[in-house]
Amino acid sequence: MAATTTGGPLTWRVARLVERRVETPTAQTLVLDVPGWPGSLPGQHVDVRLTAEDGYQAARSYSLAGPGDGDRIALTVQKVPDGEVSPYLIDVYAVGDPVEVRGPVGGWFVWRPVETAPVLLVAGGSGVVPLMAMIRARRAAGSRAPFRLLYSVRTPADVFYADELRHRLRDDQGLDVAYVYTREAPEGWRGEPHRIGLADVNTHGWPPELEPLCYVCGPTGFVETVADLLVGLGHQTRRVRTERFGPTG
Repeated sequence: MAATTTGGPLTWRVARLVERRVETPTAQTLVLDVPGWPGSLPGQHVDVRLTAEDGYQAARSYSLAGPGDGDRIALTVQKVPDGEVSPYLIDVYAVGDPVEVRGPVGGWFVWRPVETAPVLLVAGGSGVVPLMAMIRARRAAGSRAPFRLLYSVRTPADVFYADELRHRLRDDQGLDVAYVYTREAPEGWRGEPHRIGLADVNTHGWPPELEPLCYVCGPTGFVETVADLLVGLGHQTRRVRTERFGPTG
């Protein structure tokens, strides 16, 4: 894989849908064929642009759900009911149809397989997408860097990649996964549904003296809360990397 960052001018490329996978009742992973794709690093994203028959254009940014592999990329899209792009991608976009993509974008919120430090991933809702790309890249590279994922989600039905995470947790001794449920918890889960707090981050994160790399992704308020908690626990600000999105994704 030829990984890249945004070192030069980005151009729009025509991508076509080759596969889709249902993740939750409102989210799907779209696998796109992008001829000439330059490769990407886990944590980067792309811009997706739609053009209507009358020439009107709408574009949105979506995180890559895995490391770039040849001419194929994967995006996991959460449907926003009043959105301009996500309802089309979920309900209308068909195998073989074109869209335009531009990227990869971003060079700070990335994880490189050469890193050996422990990694803490903290996700809020669909913010798990670029973090899952890091988990997948770690496995593909044979990295032994220990990973911990703390995933805050409304209900068990809203968990992205549920089966894959369950299998990875069973098979990969270097990966730990913990969940915080904010609305409804599964039967047998200890505790009550709640928003992520100091106890969650302290219990499921790494001690700051290990100097882990911390990646936090989710809605703005969630990201600010978790980043403040990490710094308050003694983590170095330069090792806390954040990516956030607004209400419309």
